[in-house]
Amino acid sequence: MRNLLYVFLMALAVVPNAFALDLSLNQAVEKIVSESNDIKKTEANIKKAKSQLNAVNANRWLSVDGTVSYMNLVNVKKPGSSQGVEIPSDIGAILGNVLPITEIPDNIFSAGVQVTQPIYTFGKIGHAVDAVHDAIDISKSAKDLTEREVKYAAANLYWTAKMTEEIVAASQRNLNNARAAKKKLTAAGRANRSNLIKIESDIATKEIALSDAEFNRDTAFRMLKIMSGIDINEDIVLTDNFPNKFAPLKTESLNSNPEWDIYQKQIKMYESNASSKRAGAYPTLAAVGSYSYYSMGTAASNMFDKEGSQSAYWGLALQVPLFSGGLNSANATIEAMNAESARQDLDKSKKLKTEEYNTAVKQYKHLCDNLGKLNEAYSLAQKAYDVSAKRFAAGQTSAVELSDVSSALYQMDMAVLNAKYNILMSEQTVKKLGE
Repeated sequence: MRNLLYVFLMALAVVPNAFALDLSLNQAVEKIVSESNDIKKTEANIKKAKSQLNAVNANRWLSVDGTVSYMNLVNVKKPGSSQGVEIPSDIGAILGNVLPITEIPDNIFSAGVQVTQPIYTFGKIGHAVDAVHDAIDISKSAKDLTEREVKYAAANLYWTAKMTEEIVAASQRNLNNARAAKKKLTAAGRANRSNLIKIESDIATKEIALSDAEFNRDTAFRMLKIMSGIDINEDIVLTDNFPNKFAPLKTESLNSNPEWDIYQKQIKMYESNASSKRAGAYPTLAAVGSYSYYSMGTAASNMFDKEGSQSAYWGLALQVPLFSGGLNSANATIEAMNAESARQDLDKSKKLKTEEYNTAVKQYKHLCDNLGKLNEAYSLAQKAYDVSAKRFAAGQTSAVELSDVSSALYQMDMAVLNAKYNILMSEQTVKKLGE
């Protein structure tokens, strides 16, 4: 039993990150998209635009306003007493010696309802509704644009983290080569002072480079975890590696882009707003109806003892704006100029995005062509280092030459890694612009 436990513990020791979370590029992108605050904001903007549509559409339908009021007339001379009117004595005699004072009904109740239904507004409402429909489309295109940007940023985070991991491995190999050279030098019993100092200096420099690489790796991994919604203390393993070969891109001319859709919808929205503002100078035809009830009493309790007064009407109303000081025309001009500004932005965006897309396609091909040459150069640098290491072990060369050859190998390692990273990000740029 003890032997089995020992074997299990040894297996954990030789298998790094045995309980780490495997994370592929697609999984990282999905997690970052689901966690993105920017995308959540665009979803809120879509809901907001739809609510604005409901608000504008409400102007199409009838509006009903009701009013209920109760008033008590106050006797200013004798607050708390009912107000009355004194009847002249001769009139009182005629009335049969009635009281000389007659109370005024000072409790008044009224209620009413008014209905208005727009019939024709010459485009004020219709164009406003069209503008809000365009605003909804703008919000949807903005979400598409944001998703593309977030996916690109997610891929950048993933491959940056992978690159820092590869740099740590390359820095470790570079340091191991220097330590191996020192071991060979001291083991051979021929460690002259100058060679030993040079190798010690190389080891110290490469230890610093390894420490920097590890710091950069840890920073990149933390950022990837934060943006993916992964616990900062959880270990992750990036399962996708840098490819050794890259297939040609299947691309077409750039004919659409969410940013262009936004500008096109903005042009339509501003033009609709301009038409709506311009229609503000035109009449509004509406159907109207009203009902009112009115009752009075000398006390609140007897206001309804007798039948109250009622009235009602229905008909058509034509509201004609006569003078607004040029307000409608000025607002329409503002919206028209907004449309013109959006046209200029669209034209500029088409030029820049097309050039960015074409450049990314060319860069991808250019870097793929260079990668083959870089791989050949790396193979030659590796052979040069192997030859130099053998000569150094045989005492046929100095530590200075070995250090130079080792640095050249490390630089070629970084050049190949950087080229692969740039190829992948060029591919992501093409996807972001052209999907």
